[in-house]
Amino acid sequence: MAARSRVVGLVLILPVAVQLSGCATGGGAAPGGGGSQPPAGSTPAPPSGGITAAQRAQGALEGFFMGAVIGLQGGLIGAAVGATTMLVVGAMTGRSPLGMSGGGGGGGGYGGGPYDPSPVETEREAQIEEQLEQEVARSDELEDEIQDELRRQEELLNQIDQQQKTQASATQAVSKTLTEEELAARADPRSAPEAPKDRELPDTIFDESRATLAKGSWENDKELRVVKRTLDADRDGKAEEVRYFDEKSGQIVRKEQDRDFDGKSDAWTVYEKGEIVLRTVDGNADGKVDSWERYSQGRMVLREIDRDADGKKDAAFRYQSDSLVEETHDADNDGSADLVVSYEKRMRVRSQEDADRNGKIDTWTTYQVVDKEEVVSRIERDSDGNGSPDVFETFAAQKGRPVLAQREEDKNGDGKIDVTSVYENGKLVRREIADPNLTPL
Repeated sequence: MAARSRVVGLVLILPVAVQLSGCATGGGAAPGGGGSQPPAGSTPAPPSGGITAAQRAQGALEGFFMGAVIGLQGGLIGAAVGATTMLVVGAMTGRSPLGMSGGGGGGGGYGGGPYDPSPVETEREAQIEEQLEQEVARSDELEDEIQDELRRQEELLNQIDQQQKTQASATQAVSKTLTEEELAARADPRSAPEAPKDRELPDTIFDESRATLAKGSWENDKELRVVKRTLDADRDGKAEEVRYFDEKSGQIVRKEQDRDFDGKSDAWTVYEKGEIVLRTVDGNADGKVDSWERYSQGRMVLREIDRDADGKKDAAFRYQSDSLVEETHDADNDGSADLVVSYEKRMRVRSQEDADRNGKIDTWTTYQVVDKEEVVSRIERDSDGNGSPDVFETFAAQKGRPVLAQREEDKNGDGKIDVTSVYENGKLVRREIADPNLTPL
């Protein structure tokens, strides 16, 4: 094995020595000759000069492969040493290890020395250098574009992060844990609704400007200077929400909203000392207010609505503390209440009704609470339209339902009961007549 390695070493050294000697002599006499002329039929060698990059590259490549083939006779290590040695020699001399000029454009190895490049080769090298410079310039431009894109992405990520924080804050506010009593109160239609809460949004998402409002613009008794903050989240030129703040105190004084995103405001809120006092709403998007809400100490105290969209208030709900105490209805829109219902502790206790719609109350109903249910206990009626009741009906509660127990009637309008009818299980069992002139009935 050692002998084999020494043979491979000698084989590698000989081409190296030949190449180095050729490089040192710079183009000696041709083998077997002695003169300066090449053999007959050969192409004259070009004049000596510098070695081109193409010649060095091809010489290194050819040397690499030839060294690897020769060195492989000594194993993998020999192949690696041979390839490295021949690559270096080829790169230094611009020739293949067999003595031929690299690049395939030399004089067939005659004279042993490199030659100056032709004008065509010089121009080609210049073009290559120019292309390399252009590629470097393009790489610089691309790098600048990448840096700009990275900055834009970072800004976008910051915006998304801010939006997520805002959304999380709003979700936390909405998903606040409620007690069972609070949940029951919110589910009870006879509880006073809480004033709407304004979402806490960062000032950076609003467009800010300043305005001066003339006296009476918002029923204000004097000129008002405000800071106007507009939110146009979808950037369609139509604000989803506009908030107005007093310039001196910094407290919010008014808010306008487009809740259905149709480009038109449909809810208007008025504040005093930062608290909601009035809110008007266009619930059916016809451009007219159909709900008027008043608030005090964070709860609704009055709500008036226009149910038939004729521009007139036809129902009202009044609250005290946290409970409904009265509701009124004007079904025929004549300006007079047709039905008034009163509540105590969120339970209906009495009602007044204009049954014949003549503008006068003619029916009075009283309720009792049986097993937490409202049951009619007494009804009084004005049958002759003189404004005073003349029929009185008393009811008993049976299985949660009212059953007629007694009816009293003033037949002649003198204010005294003339006829009393007694019932059992809703059926007449006895009738008592106080005025004999009324018999027979």
